[in-house]
Amino acid sequence: MLLRKITLKDFGAYRGAQTLDLHTRPGKPIVLIGGLNGCGKTTLLDALQLVLYGQRARCSARGNRSYETYLRESINRAANAEEGASLTLDFSITVDGKERVYSLSRKWSVSGKSLHEHVTVFVDGRWDQVVSASWADHVEDLFPLEIGSLFFFDGEKIESLADPERASAVIQSAVQSLLGVSTVQQLRTDLQVLQRRKRLSEEDQAAIEQIRQLEAHYQDAKEAVRGAHDQKGELRVELDKRLTDLKKAEEAFARDGGALFERRESLRQHRKDAAKHLASTQENLISLAAGALPLQLLGEQLAAVRKQATIEQQAAEAAQVLDTLASRDQEILNRFGTLLSSTDLRAFQEYLTTDRQQRELTSTAERILDLNLDGYTQLAGLEQILHTEQQRARELLDLASEQAEEVDALDRQLEGVPSEERIATRQAEQAKALQAVHHAEAAFANAVEAYEAAKRRRAAAHDELEAAHEQQAVKKFEAEENQRIHDHCKRQRALFERFGDALLKRHISRLEVAVLESFTRLMRKSGLVRNLRIDTERFQLTLTDENGDAVDPGRLSAGERQLLAVSLVWGLARVAGNWLPSVIDTPLGRLDSRHREHLVDRYFPHAGDQVLLLSTDEEIDERLYHRLQPSVAHTYTLVHDDTTFATTVEPGYWWNSGAEHVA
Repeated sequence: MLLRKITLKDFGAYRGAQTLDLHTRPGKPIVLIGGLNGCGKTTLLDALQLVLYGQRARCSARGNRSYETYLRESINRAANAEEGASLTLDFSITVDGKERVYSLSRKWSVSGKSLHEHVTVFVDGRWDQVVSASWADHVEDLFPLEIGSLFFFDGEKIESLADPERASAVIQSAVQSLLGVSTVQQLRTDLQVLQRRKRLSEEDQAAIEQIRQLEAHYQDAKEAVRGAHDQKGELRVELDKRLTDLKKAEEAFARDGGALFERRESLRQHRKDAAKHLASTQENLISLAAGALPLQLLGEQLAAVRKQATIEQQAAEAAQVLDTLASRDQEILNRFGTLLSSTDLRAFQEYLTTDRQQRELTSTAERILDLNLDGYTQLAGLEQILHTEQQRARELLDLASEQAEEVDALDRQLEGVPSEERIATRQAEQAKALQAVHHAEAAFANAVEAYEAAKRRRAAAHDELEAAHEQQAVKKFEAEENQRIHDHCKRQRALFERFGDALLKRHISRLEVAVLESFTRLMRKSGLVRNLRIDTERFQLTLTDENGDAVDPGRLSAGERQLLAVSLVWGLARVAGNWLPSVIDTPLGRLDSRHREHLVDRYFPHAGDQVLLLSTDEEIDERLYHRLQPSVAHTYTLVHDDTTFATTVEPGYWWNSGAEHVA
């Protein structure tokens, strides 16, 4: 199992969404997370356990509070309780030789007095409803709680594993769950259950009679299917015949003008509307003829009138200016006559006199029309009115022609509509053919349903007969089979018992070597413990010195007991194949400088494929960080803001360029 990423949203001191990339690679198995006391290191460890195990998680901050109270109080104080908090963990695990990627999300929110919790699981990118609903059971198959509690631990508190009683319980649980011993025991139990279930029973004599009845029932069902199939075929032929008759009736109806007959009312209404439009157009023409339009017939006379009106209008204008011109001419001669020569003066006087005489002749023209000013204006506008009405008359004549043609066309169509007596026979034939088709379709549909129902009854009868035959065969050999299974289970139980004992001894032996080797590598006092034994009955851990005398764990210092507990966990991980991640909070709490160096150099880089260290700046300081750095895949610093009481995740550790130390 490898952790890929964890996101904490409004959980504890973590405000908003805070994400840590936990990917590691060969040679760099360590993710180093730094933080001062109170910044959220233990909260991060609790988050890993809470998202996996929910109510059963052994969170250090929960205490004696109920699970619901713990969840309520875990929502960040600045967050909206109705939106709640959430934890999302992405991890990969190998199942049946194939790597599967899980994305597990646990979210909870408060609504009034109620708290709602939701668990969502995506497997290989797809939401898995079954796994989401049964995650509490599913996680026990992937990463049991007892094992999780062993590998997610507080470095200061783990020293309790050095206690013989505590260590024996952990060793027993780990050996059985982590190393597969419990699987062998479960197989023995399953064989015992199977052995009890296989009891010798008497053969049911009524089975033969039952089979005979079922065979007769099956034959009847087969006959019913054949009959239903034949009936369906006959009705299909009948339906095709009725469809042909309907097609012929429709063709005869159309040939005799049936379509036109069905449209007769529409044609009549259309003809009525067309005649109405034609009458309206004709009325408009009559109205137009009652106006000025007939004057178009007097074109020459109107031209002569307009000419006479022009002459009379000019005469009136000449009469009005004649007296004025005489006064004007005399004034001009008086003012400018002295400036002209006698010859020019005479010529100018003759011009003025001639002009007045011509105007006088014009003013004496005969007054035939004798129109006033309005009369002249009306006469001038008459030409434009006649032009407009002539154009309107042409448009109305064209429209009347079109409408008359439409009326004629509709009259011809109506003349072609067959009489009701003539078409009644074809309508009756068509209706009768259509009714026959409907009856044939209904009969055919019923036949199809009857055929399908007969097939279902035949299939059910066949399955029932086959089951009875199988049951008879089973009963026939049940006595011999049960006896054989009973004897085989007995032998296999004995075999599994011996195999379980051998497997336990083998794992215990490997575990003894691994734990002792780990402890020796981590201890500063190389001669303190020479040997280590684990009792296969009570799983009691015993240490002996170089003289073969038992070493009381109480004689060990707090740091040495912590190293012994770490060695136990490390040994279990090595024997199991290092497939589980280790998450260690306060990894160097009670150790002296030499023991700290041993853990940094000998344990952390080799504890497994993935090791998460949650440390203060005084545990893994600058000197130890540089010793550990070649094995580090990611570094983070938990930065706490004392004004907002919120923690954020920053990339980098205190003594590398990606992080900023915040005191």
